[in-house]
Amino acid sequence: MLSDVTTPQDLDERFREAVGALAVPAARRSPDEPVRDGGTLTGEAALELFDAQLTSRHLDLAARWLRSFGEGYYTIGSSGHEGNAAVAAAVRPTDPALLHYRSGGFYCARVAQATPGGALSRPVAGAGAEGGEEAPRTEDRAGAATAGAAGRDDADGVDDADPISAAARDVLRGVVASAAEPIAGGRHKVFGNAGLAVIPTTSTIASHLPRAVGVGFAIERLRRAGTAPRGSGRQRPPAFRAGAETRSPWPADAIVVCSFGDASVNHASATAAFNTAGWCDHTGLRIPVLFVCEDNGLGISVRSPEGWVAAALRARPGLRYFAADGCDLVEAYEVAAQAAAWVRRHRRPAVLHLSTVRLMGHAGADAEVAYRPAAEIARDVERDPLLATARLLAEAGLATPEELLARYDEVGWQVRKVAEEVLGEAKLTAPPDIVAPLAPRRPVRVARAVTEAATRAAGPGAAARAAAFGDRLPEQEGPLTLAQTINAALADGLLDHPGMAVFGEDVATKGGVYGVTKGLRERFGVTRVFDTLLDETSILGLGLGGGLAGMLPVPEIQYLAYLHNAEDQIRGEAATMQFFSQGAYRNPMVVRIAGLAYQEGFGGHFHNDNSVAVLRDVPGVVLAVPARADDAAPMLRSCLASAAVDGTVCVFLEPIALYHTRDLYAEGDGEWLAPYAGPGGWAGSHVPIGRARVYGVGSAEDITVITFGNGVRMSLRAAARLAEEGIGTRVVDLRWLAPLPVADIIREASATGRVLVVDETRRSGGVGEGVLAALVDAGFVGSARRVASIDSFIPLGPAARQVLVSEDAITQGARTLLAR
Repeated sequence: MLSDVTTPQDLDERFREAVGALAVPAARRSPDEPVRDGGTLTGEAALELFDAQLTSRHLDLAARWLRSFGEGYYTIGSSGHEGNAAVAAAVRPTDPALLHYRSGGFYCARVAQATPGGALSRPVAGAGAEGGEEAPRTEDRAGAATAGAAGRDDADGVDDADPISAAARDVLRGVVASAAEPIAGGRHKVFGNAGLAVIPTTSTIASHLPRAVGVGFAIERLRRAGTAPRGSGRQRPPAFRAGAETRSPWPADAIVVCSFGDASVNHASATAAFNTAGWCDHTGLRIPVLFVCEDNGLGISVRSPEGWVAAALRARPGLRYFAADGCDLVEAYEVAAQAAAWVRRHRRPAVLHLSTVRLMGHAGADAEVAYRPAAEIARDVERDPLLATARLLAEAGLATPEELLARYDEVGWQVRKVAEEVLGEAKLTAPPDIVAPLAPRRPVRVARAVTEAATRAAGPGAAARAAAFGDRLPEQEGPLTLAQTINAALADGLLDHPGMAVFGEDVATKGGVYGVTKGLRERFGVTRVFDTLLDETSILGLGLGGGLAGMLPVPEIQYLAYLHNAEDQIRGEAATMQFFSQGAYRNPMVVRIAGLAYQEGFGGHFHNDNSVAVLRDVPGVVLAVPARADDAAPMLRSCLASAAVDGTVCVFLEPIALYHTRDLYAEGDGEWLAPYAGPGGWAGSHVPIGRARVYGVGSAEDITVITFGNGVRMSLRAAARLAEEGIGTRVVDLRWLAPLPVADIIREASATGRVLVVDETRRSGGVGEGVLAALVDAGFVGSARRVASIDSFIPLGPAARQVLVSEDAITQGARTLLAR
């Protein structure tokens, strides 16, 4: 029964029956003419888009066929959404695209755009035009993605000159988890290809939308920076890397295309992205992003209320709204072309709302007949976009029903052939191969980058550096606090990295809540140091997009507790990018976060958060915690260099309570201050990622205290008291909580045979658990004990002392350990 269509076989039979019944018109349109009166889409382009739609449909069928005998691992398909191929035709192959998992038609059409000689490889009539006028176009620096999927000669010797086979091989390699898959290498099934400007995203809940806003922001920021004429009177921020201006990997007039499903409209990440795009537009900032909502009315089994998605999208301030029937190829194309041209010309955000249908359920295992009436399913089948395009072509006389069915079978045969070929391809089998692209570490290159920065700062950049610091260099200022040192190191970073930008809540005008970024905006300008709206998801999204575009973002999260509002932007987006693209894409970033506890008399649990478990749990993320001024600058330089060299995602966690601390043992001793090292000392003071610092107090032979952050100062004070009792202590400042300095931990623990772990984070899920596990894994046979904060939120005022580690607890813990 047609009303029960839910299986691939039924959908296939329905298509064949309906196409076979199409009438043949008396007149025949030329392929060069519009395929329908009143439109601009030509018959030739419509035929190629039909091929892209057919390829996408047969990929869905092949995925389910592979799954039927255990060789396919992904069956979420694009059936019913194939009209999104028209969106690909309406934009340029050099426009970066972040695609929804049902945007298979778009991907197949993008591959066809990269095939020389095809209709889609040439600008389609109307594409990029608004009101019939061709939008201004810059010269593509790298050409129209011709190094992409189509026409390539793969490393495995496969030459897919045909766009159908090329797209099929890309997608099906992902379905079977082949190690030869071109973007993720078998780690996940994604739509992604660096040569096609398709940025991989595994999002099902709109978590890629904030990144898309960030990419648009960066494209426009770099475009404006690149077009500022020399001698135009516009002041340029000081810098001393001549010729090292940051250049976007995409053309200056590119727009960002970002697709998502209707259910995602309700997600906080989508709300953040729409709000930020609108906020920027309202303030005069340009964000050239075209959001594409593919609305099939369902989020798995939950319906979007009738009219809700349209109402929600229309109501977004700052977003121009366009709508089209995504099952009608001509209408979808015409409206998409208008929307893309508007975004490209005005450099402002817009949303294209495509009405689609979902065929064959959410995924292969989804029995939609359990929650959808048969009549509703049948209505969706009647709107099948493949059938609509076949009818369009037949009515234009561009193909007979027999020819259409023959093409359907030909594409199906090509896709099935590729499916059979990829079955035997190798899978990832070794852990080192799997994690290789996750977080590449090249410490020698990072150290060299620090040395080269010092050479530039002392040589050709000396004058610019002196000007930036007002002719009083930080190394001439005398001993500095932790906050002052970070400020100076940020300034040196901005001087050395032209693409570096510092941004977040209150970082520019105010100079940070604690003054850490004070004066940077005045020295480097509002394009390098700027305030953002109050939304952590969007702050990180701007950083993610900026990193992709070639910038070196340094976003600030005002307090550690605020990170939890947005942590998926680090876990789900930032940390996975190199993993799911084999390093083809990366988002270098140094996220500064003010955190940890011990703010006497201020705050409560939001301003004194001592939980870092979520950061230590994310694979590949570097977590730095500088306790002292003389460590802060070298560690920040290491993070910046690692981000620039390896694309590392670094979190630089700054202990708030130590920002302005001056004394260590006695009031007025100034021993927590340290002089700032000039460029001549940068190489010698370099702190590699994952290396600890060791202090010897007394004989340093009796006990090893392993700690970090505020614990360093407390442990040194406790060690001084123990020294008066004749107890020698080694105090190990971990400095890096991810990766932990395991070799240093083992060496220093073995030196005394007694280890006290001082952990200011919570007892459950705290850093101390990782330290103790490292000791056990290494076969440590000495004595070990831990003092940690209790499992509690931090209360307001003096009560905070009752739940946090104290100096007395450290001293008593050491005595107890020594008494064993």
